[in-house]
Amino acid sequence: MSPSGALLLVLAAVAPAFAHHVGAYVPTDNEITTNFKQIKFSVQAGKFDVALRFFETGPLRADMRARAGSLPRGLEAGLSAALAAGDAAEVERRLMVFFAALARDLALDAERRTADPQLSHDARAAIGARFLEAIWRYYNLVDFAVAQRDDKTSVAVRLAFDEAAGYAKGTAAPAGLREPLARIAQVLSVLIESSTPARRGS
Repeated sequence: MSPSGALLLVLAAVAPAFAHHVGAYVPTDNEITTNFKQIKFSVQAGKFDVALRFFETGPLRADMRARAGSLPRGLEAGLSAALAAGDAAEVERRLMVFFAALARDLALDAERRTADPQLSHDARAAIGARFLEAIWRYYNLVDFAVAQRDDKTSVAVRLAFDEAAGYAKGTAAPAGLREPLARIAQVLSVLIESSTPARRGS
């Protein structure tokens, strides 16, 4: 499946309700986020062989491969190696980069779609809300890891997200949506770049 096709599946799966304040919103899981939790909990329990099996046979790896062209080089191979080596910190870093990239790509796509002049005001607002729910579904999984590395980045994403959610529910939507969506994408792009030094290859 192409990355764009996967994005459409994510959007099709989201519920219509959307909470404005991110602190009160717990997104439902899809198969990728479920697989992430299987890997994460296995690593936390020190069962790296189980985590590696979940990764090698699960949808997270399949999606990572489908998106290889938009991800840092060697991300998948490095994650497999980190799991095999029992390196929990490296596993966390690579998962953080992957889910930050998913959220970034959704934010970029949302910015583009909510600017479509052929769609009505209400249609663009609805699209923005659904994209925001999908963005938070992924970013929420790694916000703690992001905050541990750079709390300012975590705060910036949360503030931009909350601002965009407010526009999606207000009369100014969708015109106001584009700026905070662009900010989310930009902040996450910087995070991804800073978390993948060239000397490490991914």
